[in-house]
Amino acid sequence: MSEITPETDARRLATESRDRVRFEEEALELSDQVYRVARHLAGSREEAEDLMQEAYARAFRSWRSFTPGTNLRAWLLRILTNLNIDRGRKKQRTPDTQPLEEGDYFLYNKLEESNGPAQDEERVVERLSQDDVVSALSAVPHDFRDVVVLVDIGDFTYADAAQILDIPIGTVMSRLHRGRRILKRELAEEAVGATDGR
Repeated sequence: MSEITPETDARRLATESRDRVRFEEEALELSDQVYRVARHLAGSREEAEDLMQEAYARAFRSWRSFTPGTNLRAWLLRILTNLNIDRGRKKQRTPDTQPLEEGDYFLYNKLEESNGPAQDEERVVERLSQDDVVSALSAVPHDFRDVVVLVDIGDFTYADAAQILDIPIGTVMSRLHRGRRILKRELAEEAVGATDGR
């Protein structure tokens, strides 16, 4: 058994320190992408910044558990989404109790009711600001929102989203379907509000 000398201990500490600096640099290079996902998970910029800060603090504390050569972005986003889920549980949000089966033409029908003939999609999209979209997304219960954000905004595959959220791919697909339906309904409400307000 080799004896640990001050020299080998110093070498080990230097290597560990170098690895930690490399990890932190690589993690911070992904901060824009992590913030973009956090912004869609959280209801406000302040909450997104808090969520991101908390995720990075946890990642830096747990840096040794990251396996070099694996997907650092997915690892960071898993921490982020887990923290968001924990926050959601703390707030004890209740899921939306309105029926989910409104139909794929909900927005079209809603605009037709409020304006007579339906407007083209481009004019409707123009009326929705980024804040409207974020507001609509924040109304989606967090279990569904996490999947919508990862797949539709983060461009993750179903398999990646399943790995990040630690759920089966079938659950990802189911939550994505339901989350998109809720989001459509919320966007329709925002679009009608924007139309009525002008």
